[in-house]
Amino acid sequence: MQGLGFITDMDLNQLEAFLTAQTKKQGGITPDQAAVIAKFWKNHRTQIHESLISQSRWDHVLKNMNWRVDLKSQLRHIDQINTPVAIVEMELGKNGQESEFLCLEFDEAKVSQMLKKLSEIEESMTLLTQTT
Repeated sequence: MQGLGFITDMDLNQLEAFLTAQTKKQGGITPDQAAVIAKFWKNHRTQIHESLISQSRWDHVLKNMNWRVDLKSQLRHIDQINTPVAIVEMELGKNGQESEFLCLEFDEAKVSQMLKKLSEIEESMTLLTQTT
């Protein structure tokens, strides 16, 4: 078993069934280990869940975004020289923690594709806010 994260949303019956199955697997856990895990889970379920949520990548937010358009000046194929590309740098992170930076390069087709997807997201969000 790799950790307890996968059992934090189980109810007591699901946990007991899961741990029983783990004791019957070859190379699984012993009944004593299952009892310790069950006791630990019962006593610390909320803290485990909160810790996993705080460590989740989904908690990251887009803090900032910068972009520029460059012209490619060196490529293998001469017809690609002077082709515009968008360079996008996103600053991602959690409040109070060091940021991570993601740098992406888009040609015109990828920019159009990205704008189309963002438009679809915007439409979905608008529909959700209108129906609630």
